[in-house]
Amino acid sequence: MLADQSAPSSGLDLLTPADWQDYDLLDSGQGRKLERFAAYVFDRPEPNALWRRRLPPERWREADGRFEVAAEGGHGEWSFQRPVPEQWEMRYQPLGLRFHGGCRPFRHVGVFPEQAAHWRWLVERLRAAGTPATVLVLFGYTGLATLALARGGAEVVHVDASKPTMAWARENARLSNLEDRPIRWLLDDALAFVQREARRGHRYDGIVMDPPAYGRGPKGETWRFQSSLPQLVEACADVLAPDPLLFLVNAYAVPASATMLRNLVQDLVPRREGLEAGELAVEGGGRTLTTGIFARWAAV
Repeated sequence: MLADQSAPSSGLDLLTPADWQDYDLLDSGQGRKLERFAAYVFDRPEPNALWRRRLPPERWREADGRFEVAAEGGHGEWSFQRPVPEQWEMRYQPLGLRFHGGCRPFRHVGVFPEQAAHWRWLVERLRAAGTPATVLVLFGYTGLATLALARGGAEVVHVDASKPTMAWARENARLSNLEDRPIRWLLDDALAFVQREARRGHRYDGIVMDPPAYGRGPKGETWRFQSSLPQLVEACADVLAPDPLLFLVNAYAVPASATMLRNLVQDLVPRREGLEAGELAVEGGGRTLTTGIFARWAAV
């Protein structure tokens, strides 16, 4: 089995996942990417792909679905060349995870394949610790990090502000035969929840978060990455155990750098050893396509 690759560059890492069977990056370029998710091929926008495409135009035209962004804002719509079900099943076999993909607004399909490098890291850290752990997952989306943590033996508190996404995450847990694991599913605003947990005196051995550039909580709370993230990280200091196990933060499509995330996390964790930061990427079509930034820390 291939290990996830980590290549240092100026003190930063480049993480690319290994062992996907239900995902391929087929090509990228001219502001778009061509990907296979299980049996379906999609053509989606990718602002970072400024190079030339390598596959011929007819291969791109054969995509099952194509997402086009509207002239203003992030909204857009899907168009399909052939029937694509509302949801389809996918697997990440190294961890025995099964979950649904589905074409949704804002061009997403319910899974970020590059995150598999984190899923395996989370499981490895939990197993290396060898002790029970309680982990808080903020902005949990469709629950794949939560399921990886549950697979690794953690007790998980999963927080997300979207009711449909929460239902999707719980269905993914059922598909993965993890619905009976100790997972609390909470529909809540991330910052408000962490602040309440601090007042209650609750502590977590680890925290995983995937904050968006902009969002709304279930009661209309506003999230803006640049102003809200530092406040959330500060609040996390009050709920992280004195001898924590891990901390992970991801970011996508934001005016930020991996170095900035590393500096934020460094202020939070007890020591610099075990701290990593860099870019997440997928490889395919002879290219490496970076898709996001991260910082993570582990005690073991």
